[in-house]
Amino acid sequence: MVSQCGSSVPEIRQSGAWSLVDEKAGIQDYRTIWISDTHLGSHGARAKALLHFLKYTRSETLYLVGDIVDGWQLKKRFYWPQEHNDVIQKLLRKARHGTRVIYIPGNHDEAARHYLGVKFGEVAIKEDDIHETADGKRLWVVHGDLFDGVIQHARWLAYVGDRAYTLLLKLNGAVNRVRTLL
Repeated sequence: MVSQCGSSVPEIRQSGAWSLVDEKAGIQDYRTIWISDTHLGSHGARAKALLHFLKYTRSETLYLVGDIVDGWQLKKRFYWPQEHNDVIQKLLRKARHGTRVIYIPGNHDEAARHYLGVKFGEVAIKEDDIHETADGKRLWVVHGDLFDGVIQHARWLAYVGDRAYTLLLKLNGAVNRVRTLL
């Protein structure tokens, strides 16, 4: 679901895949869009759906709130298909065309924290940000790993959890393939 001015936008089935936008309606405008946990660089990333979403949406501000690229997976086994590159190119293109793009790294893309305060292709890399809503409320935008005790104090356990999560994603994919046959 995508939240738009207090309402929810349901996923729509199109071209055999679930999407958050209806391409028949054309480009949909939003004041702000938040995207997190895409895990590009992993087999579980839904890059095609994300690219479709980015193609049919426009916003003043686009927040990339952590784990956009999965550095943990890339360290284990490099996986970067063209669709993942296309997502990055689309994000950079949006920034070049006037969308304010703010990238707040998470634990899986923590290497980007070395570049806090730097702009890459008009994408600002920040530790956090304050977003002001249309009705004047101020929201603190930050990735949750800063508050995760396991990440902060038992990093080894986070890696074990990541391995378990990867296994569950593979099992989920297998179950989904079997379900489509039924």
